[in-house]
Amino acid sequence: MASAWLIALAIVLVILAGLLVSTETAVGRVSRSRIEELRKEKQKSADRLLRLLDDRARYINVLLFLSTLATVAATVIVGYVIVDILALGHKWTVGSALLLAVAVMVVISYVALGVASRTLGRQHADRIAMASAGVVRGLAAFLGPITSLLIVLGNALTPGKGYREGPFASQAELRELVDQAEADDLIEDDERQMIHSVFELGDTHAREVMVPRTEMVVIERGKSLRQAVSLGLRSGFSRIPVIGESADDIVGVIYLKDLVRRSFDHREAEEEERVESLMRVAFFVPDSKPVDELLKDMQSARVHLAIVVDEYGGTAGLVTIEDILEEIVGEIADEYDTEMPEVSELPGGSYRISSRMHIDDVAELLSIEIDADEEGIDTVLGLMAKRLGRVPIPGASITEDGFIFTAESTGGRRNRVNALRVEPVLSDVESDAS
Repeated sequence: MASAWLIALAIVLVILAGLLVSTETAVGRVSRSRIEELRKEKQKSADRLLRLLDDRARYINVLLFLSTLATVAATVIVGYVIVDILALGHKWTVGSALLLAVAVMVVISYVALGVASRTLGRQHADRIAMASAGVVRGLAAFLGPITSLLIVLGNALTPGKGYREGPFASQAELRELVDQAEADDLIEDDERQMIHSVFELGDTHAREVMVPRTEMVVIERGKSLRQAVSLGLRSGFSRIPVIGESADDIVGVIYLKDLVRRSFDHREAEEEERVESLMRVAFFVPDSKPVDELLKDMQSARVHLAIVVDEYGGTAGLVTIEDILEEIVGEIADEYDTEMPEVSELPGGSYRISSRMHIDDVAELLSIEIDADEEGIDTVLGLMAKRLGRVPIPGASITEDGFIFTAESTGGRRNRVNALRVEPVLSDVESDAS
């Protein structure tokens, strides 16, 4: 008779453990935004559940503690009953009886608790979480200190730094949920990648997304407003850093809209006033700053462009809000961007080539003598920059070994030169003939 009562108690404990596991899964999975919508629909339990979600980890820890307690208790009882019946009543060995008890509880725990209960918790997360919110909060009021103490003890025994809220707080990892949502066709693959990119912002630093100093278009503080407007229109940039003595001496940022407004109101200012009279204060950030913090700082300061400095205080590059957004949504192209081949042959022995074409390939194409190792550069755009002493912008040109290289077009949001027109230099006789 005693064995029957113990078996009934074990069944009750398994059912209780299953309910606790379902509730734990539901609380860990339920969406706060969904519950806020239900509150607007006057759902009575929504307010209680929202208060629970404010400290979700604490309640998950309590539920896990109780489900573990019920499961262990049921396992001990089943083991005792089987040993009592088989080992003492039917002359089984104690080891064989215990082995059978372990097998029975493994099957029950895996099927009833690991699969069935968690499946119910995922399928009906909203209803289960709202129905149990009041009971869970009551249990946490009594058992919360015990679970906190056990977490402290576990952290003390674990090498390295532990987790203040325990490792159970994020059982339903958000990344895994996103992957599962994509696998279930709830979201598209590009949406999944975008969400993962948001997660990774905190692990990305300013130096990884910035435009390096070698590709920055800058203007000297002593240039006229007309020269600044011309540079802005030719380069395609609406914000240009202003330098003093060198590229490491960033003294401000000039906005094209400020230049145009000033020139429109006072025509004489184009030639009489200098860039430094209209430049705005530059926003400086260290190159080690995490991108998610950088985005918040730039939003708070209401700036779209920041100057990135290295550990020695020198200019490392610049970063814009658009650069950060590209980390989330991918490369931002405009309506003028088109895919172009590396080399296109034009009439009259001319070519249009990619600005990233290796200098050795260019030399072979044009049958000219340029040594990449000797020049210390790799691309044809790098050759132009070296000859000009500055970053090439559309319209810039150089003459090299009988050919004129002209920066012809830009591509991408950063307005980088992506193509060059290469034309042979015409002799005087050829010029007269034409």
